Amino acid sequence: MMAQYLDIKAQYPEALLFYRMGDFYELFFEDAVAAAEALDIALTKRGKHLNADIPMCGVPHHASEGYLLTLIRKGFRVAVCEQMESPAEAKKRGSKSVVKRDVVRLVTPGTLTEDSLLEARRHNFLAAFAKIRDASALAWVDISTGDLSVSTLPLVLLG
Repeated sequence: MMAQYLDIKAQYPEALLFYRMGDFYELFFEDAVAAAEALDIALTKRGKHLNADIPMCGVPHHASEGYLLTLIRKGFRVAVCEQMESPAEAKKRGSKSVVKRDVVRLVTPGTLTEDSLLEARRHNFLAAFAKIRDASALAWVDISTGDLSVSTLPLVLLG
């Protein structure tokens, strides 16, 4: 299981890895230390790696959105790694098989679009900029209200 965690974590080194284990998302190593401090939750340990204790913390799956929001507001990026099969399905593949997991969501302060993580009483903008030949365009939407705006400008005016 820890080998799988380390393989997935290597793909997202800039993010905290919320690693689904049953009814919890668990974090290990440096991610656990950072998350435990940011979330004010207990830091514990789980097994050993290279003869050293592995720091660990976790949050319940059913309450994960609140913890995610706290981490995002504190500037963290979070990769959410889900179980892609049940333990029974993994067991059918072989007695030592680890449950398949994969990152299904990368949450950052700049990519929040989930209603549960947005502040409904504030504007929440998403913008896109494009250059096409000698013109530019900017489109922006307030994803809280659905208001959409578009503006164009010749590139020469941008300098």
